Amino acid sequence: MSTNRSWYERASVVSPGGVNSPVRAFKSVGGTPYFVERGQGAHVFDVEGNRYIDYVQSYGASVLGHAHPRVVEAVQRAAAKGTTFGAPTPGEVLLAEEICSRVPGCDVVRLVSSGTEAAMSAVRVARGATGRDRVVVFAGCYHGHSDGLLAGGGSGVATLGLPASAGVTRAAVAETVVVPYNVVPELGPEVAAVVVEPVAANMGLVPPAPGFLEGLREACTRAGALLVFDEVITGFRVGPGGASTLFGVTPDLWCFGKTVGGGLPLAAFGGRRDLMEQLAPLGPIYQAGTLSGNPLATAAGLAVLSALDEEAYEQLSAYASRLATGMEAVCREAGLAVTVPVAGPLVGIFFGDRPVRDYDGARASAATGLYPGFMHGLLERGVAIAPGPYEILFPSLAHDEADLASTLEAVAAVVAALSARS
Repeated sequence: MSTNRSWYERASVVSPGGVNSPVRAFKSVGGTPYFVERGQGAHVFDVEGNRYIDYVQSYGASVLGHAHPRVVEAVQRAAAKGTTFGAPTPGEVLLAEEICSRVPGCDVVRLVSSGTEAAMSAVRVARGATGRDRVVVFAGCYHGHSDGLLAGGGSGVATLGLPASAGVTRAAVAETVVVPYNVVPELGPEVAAVVVEPVAANMGLVPPAPGFLEGLREACTRAGALLVFDEVITGFRVGPGGASTLFGVTPDLWCFGKTVGGGLPLAAFGGRRDLMEQLAPLGPIYQAGTLSGNPLATAAGLAVLSALDEEAYEQLSAYASRLATGMEAVCREAGLAVTVPVAGPLVGIFFGDRPVRDYDGARASAATGLYPGFMHGLLERGVAIAPGPYEILFPSLAHDEADLASTLEAVAAVVAALSARS
């Protein structure tokens, strides 16, 4: 019989740790990863035939749910014409037009294949355009695995307890400054860019404090630095124009990913025309990618964005709000102190009775040691959340009332067991 363990053992022979991204490993929670055989809507099915209500949703990439007919049809139609050309395609233009039309202030975009590429390229543009070197980032935020942006990172870096990464030279991070989230830093004339998740979603879910994003905009303008919004998670997930329109703060550059690719490998970075047109072939800042703007990915991205109207965002946010309220209620009834923050359709969970404002608060929640039991307890009851305390829950448009009821029933059973042991 095909089992999760047998696949994990095979994978461990040919892939480091048996996974192709550390966030998929179960190292911080223990046990064996489940291997997904297929997905349908709000659910995934592992190789043993177990069905899970899935709140991982490819870490936010599957906003419509898995194998949505609109996306499947678009990808099949594109694949029948060819999978990659190394030449411009109409799909690239259509997706770029769609992004720019949705995000005021984002005049020009370039498509890439991953959020890491988007972030590292945006930083390069900022440095090239300003002639400065220093980059300010925030503790607990994650901007991909490029050398200069790993310092103080969240997501898998935090889950594995790494301060940064072996193999990253001192020189690579010498011009990276890490400061606390939700505190506006003092900026000097050496700062090229401030890079921030407008809603921090890689240290659990930490919304921006009132005035934080506005303060960053003002500080960057005064210092002549560029403000970069990393909207790999929030872009087109928290609203039609992402976090910048939701909060009314316009950065100079954006990074997009996940939702914008419709579940296929695609991301983008963009911003003001005068900045983006300093990229080659128009200007001296070089960036390239063989598979950038892949026709299958652009087709998937367009299919997803075409389905995301105001009604869709209202549905997503309503489900997230009810999920969060229900989780808090059953945890409180069981005597377990938790906070369940919500930002539009995004949901987090922290163990403790104080709202989390920064990475220190997120680490305090993780240090309770309650997350592994919580995660495995839900998994045993058919609900899948990420195997790490610094990730969040991603409801999709495919989740329904039955999923909500089953999820809250599972949470109630798990927290009752956790409370009994504490």
